[in-house]
Amino acid sequence: MQNQLDVQYRLRSATHADEAALQILIARSARELGGRDYRPEQIEGALRGAFGVDTQLIDDGTYFVADLNGKLIGCGGWSRRRTLFGGDSHAARDAGELDPQVDAAKIRAFFIDPDYARQGIGRALLARCEAEACAHGFTHFELMGTLSGVRLYQALGYRPAAMIHYPVASGITIEFIPMTKS
Repeated sequence: MQNQLDVQYRLRSATHADEAALQILIARSARELGGRDYRPEQIEGALRGAFGVDTQLIDDGTYFVADLNGKLIGCGGWSRRRTLFGGDSHAARDAGELDPQVDAAKIRAFFIDPDYARQGIGRALLARCEAEACAHGFTHFELMGTLSGVRLYQALGYRPAAMIHYPVASGITIEFIPMTKS
């Protein structure tokens, strides 16, 4: 895959061997890119549950990475399960399967290496996720957007709903924007 700045990377399915590198990528992305929209205590709280690797996505084969010569520079996935967001340590999880005839596929856990932000990687990952979800019969999508990601999702046709304030630590919330696309 090639983006507009000629960075050569390939999109591939994430594996359990990628978990440590994914944790590093997610934390770095959240801290550096998310730092424009969130306070450090919000980010650190989110990294303890709302952000993180969801191994169910890896097990399902629906989590993808942008791999640049062995370095992970982006990740994102989709799910046919009820959980809308959160890593393995997130308390509110539901592995129940969705019905593509009535439910929206969940777009999940998009993070980009700050050194490669705004180079088309998120766009490529999202296109892959949407195409694969459509191949499984889904015709609409939903996600829980970070303030940092909302601009990308809106540019790609997602409609925002009212902002929510999600608790990430005692007395600390983080703002998310639920979004949908048909």
